[in-house]
Amino acid sequence: MLTRRAALTLPLLAACTQKARELEGGWLGPDPALAHRLREPLPDARTVKQRRAQVLVLGGGVAGLVCARQLRAAGVEVALLELDQRVGGHSRGAELAGQPVPLGAHYLPQPGPEAPELQDLLVELGAATRMQGRWQAVEAYQCHAPAERLFHRGAWLPGLLPPAADEAAQAQRRRFAAAVRAAQQLGFALPSTRAPWTDGHRALDAQSFAQWLQAQGLDEPDLRTYLDYCCRDDYGAGLARVSAWAGLHYFASRHGFAASAEEAHEQPVLTWPQGNAWLVERLAAPLTEAIHRQRLALAVNEEREGVSVLAQGPEGLEQWQAHQVVLATPLFIARRLLRRPDAALDTLQLPRAPWLIANLRLDGPLLQRRGAPPAWDNVIHGSAALGYVDARHQSLDPRPGPTVLTAYWALPEARRAELLSRPWRDWLAELLAHYTGVHPDLPERLMEARLTRWGHAMAIPAPGVRGQAALAALRQGRGRLAFAHSDLAGYSVFEEAFEAGRAAAEGLLTRPARAR
Repeated sequence: MLTRRAALTLPLLAACTQKARELEGGWLGPDPALAHRLREPLPDARTVKQRRAQVLVLGGGVAGLVCARQLRAAGVEVALLELDQRVGGHSRGAELAGQPVPLGAHYLPQPGPEAPELQDLLVELGAATRMQGRWQAVEAYQCHAPAERLFHRGAWLPGLLPPAADEAAQAQRRRFAAAVRAAQQLGFALPSTRAPWTDGHRALDAQSFAQWLQAQGLDEPDLRTYLDYCCRDDYGAGLARVSAWAGLHYFASRHGFAASAEEAHEQPVLTWPQGNAWLVERLAAPLTEAIHRQRLALAVNEEREGVSVLAQGPEGLEQWQAHQVVLATPLFIARRLLRRPDAALDTLQLPRAPWLIANLRLDGPLLQRRGAPPAWDNVIHGSAALGYVDARHQSLDPRPGPTVLTAYWALPEARRAELLSRPWRDWLAELLAHYTGVHPDLPERLMEARLTRWGHAMAIPAPGVRGQAALAALRQGRGRLAFAHSDLAGYSVFEEAFEAGRAAAEGLLTRPARAR
């Protein structure tokens, strides 16, 4: 893990006081400069170390780990090249003063019957059990109540959708709930490839979620604010940017939409203090010898008898020869790596959202405003930031004490360059400004801040993205190449990354022996 340490003099409520304190902080996570080396010309490859593998997987995110694990279990010789010192992609974790923390994805909804392979994996990893054929998540890993709260008009409310202001507002919510039920009849699933793709889906994919809501007469402010939050939370962009297919998929592929608190019945999500890194650590455990860290793939050449991959390792250049290669990288990276142009990658349109994540170590609990008690997920209504998760929430210790808050912020695409250029202390000050109105004692409680930047964190399912023929073509692979990344679904969540890795491995294993 790459960490930059520094000392920060942070203004405490600068508008009100001149008091300042010393604060430890810095960047935590991958160094963007490593991946940006792909922009440089290829180095002289005359002196390289020769390496071989039956199947070479490029990328140690969720999809790459799942693919390599499945191939290894089937007896295939696998090697996996990972750019960073830690695997997991956006699901990796770290530690802050001995406390496990996430550097990205923080939870996993309980998978439904359309994802039996993911259910089986969770049983295998110890996160779920099967009793007489019935799948059940382990209680200790289910989010403890209260799961969510919302700061709205000066008080904390349970849940993330405030009560309807009047009967007209409630009527709009019932109409949206009915529209979600109709969408479920049309067909939505998680992973999304388990559902059909019809003319009805294409029509939804052709317009923004905001346009669809407007056409339905759904303009109630609190409902629109909530839906915008949901889109930013799952897709990294709001309802004006994502497609109507994506907006409805958020609800129709899972638990539907509850028009009121009395109708809500969704299952608690699975979560851990280190977030989905708990899953990643267990996925990687049987692959210890197969994972080659600090390897930057530079070029991929598909040849008649195999595939050649040039990579930069910690001790110099390496030339890998493999029968087949799995590109478990974001698709824009795959396009840079391939020496032979790929028509599908050349035509693909896949915008990406930058994210900033901050792990904030506090020396004690924050003062509470009136209303609902502290929850696992704490959101401020209408805020540009996405709220924070309390690492201590899953603890069985009822005594208040020091904790770590993980704050999430999906940034506008136009601010990507700033993540690379602006100092971390400037980002921290801007992030804290979103919370100090609700928690004025936050800067006073703050002992350490570690920020993680993801310049190209998530694929945004903008209008037209999900229905691209290029995505369908890439899911089929090409010759000795297979693609495995959540990008293949047009958006980025654990379930889609798992399915991409599983499908790539299955495709390789079911090809004729001569092709393998």
